[in-house]
Amino acid sequence: GMQSHLQALLSLYKLFCPEQVTITLPGKMKTYFKNSEGPWKAAITAVRQRNKGSSPLTQAVFLGTAQPQSRKRKWNAQLVLPASSANTNHLEEDREKCFYPYSTNESFPVEQLHTFPQLLQNIHHLEFPSQMGSVLTNPLLLHYMNCVKDESIYLRLYYWMGQMLQEECTWCVVDNPCEEEFKSFLETIYKAECFLQEGFSACEEFLYKTLPLWDGFCCRSEVLRLVSWIPLSSFSDIKSHLFDPLAQLFFTSSLYFKCSVLESLKELLQNWLNGNAIQVDSESSS
Repeated sequence: GMQSHLQALLSLYKLFCPEQVTITLPGKMKTYFKNSEGPWKAAITAVRQRNKGSSPLTQAVFLGTAQPQSRKRKWNAQLVLPASSANTNHLEEDREKCFYPYSTNESFPVEQLHTFPQLLQNIHHLEFPSQMGSVLTNPLLLHYMNCVKDESIYLRLYYWMGQMLQEECTWCVVDNPCEEEFKSFLETIYKAECFLQEGFSACEEFLYKTLPLWDGFCCRSEVLRLVSWIPLSSFSDIKSHLFDPLAQLFFTSSLYFKCSVLESLKELLQNWLNGNAIQVDSESSS
């Protein structure tokens, strides 16, 4: 059964071997393996290494876990639409045609998708690319996500997005000089959320983890925009994960920052109301 301690253990397995855990786990669950002092220890370690000036560039610190920082794989390289994996399965397709010569279940190469009529004609034969990041900048694939509620697509996208946010976060990684690239990445995610009219759970989890370490200055406008798309949840979760970290910055920051936070929370409320209105309309019509 889905007891809380089994969910926590499965989430730990999914963190290291995501291909082994195929079921969907809730985004918020009771924590069994987390050290509450981890974020503060990570922040203190990051400041110490930054002040020493001799820390190696390859050493990353994120929420209490030290791991090597890889700069060979850039996030923006993932946004280029690659050839679909369907092109690598010719042998299996030919073998299948030997048994089913009149089969029409041929995958449509995603790199050949350029117009909305093409999407409508091939919506049941479309195979998503191996690089899920390219979905964020492709309106046709975002339309597909809206129309076809395939859970595997969201799981792949959220896992990739969570990894990229963790590796590229400029205020959780020691000596990260790529703030402009990270700003661009956050802006890309925000535009995709506006297109889909819903927030990403991976982005919500990232904000909840990193807001206690945020200085209120780095990537300010991008972070507050992402805050406006946090999904509606219980008040206790919102208060502890969102309002409390923002309140500490709010009372010690400039008037401009205060206005920016209020504007972001106003947009958050509008998004909640719009989403709830759409849900009520759909339920009444059904």
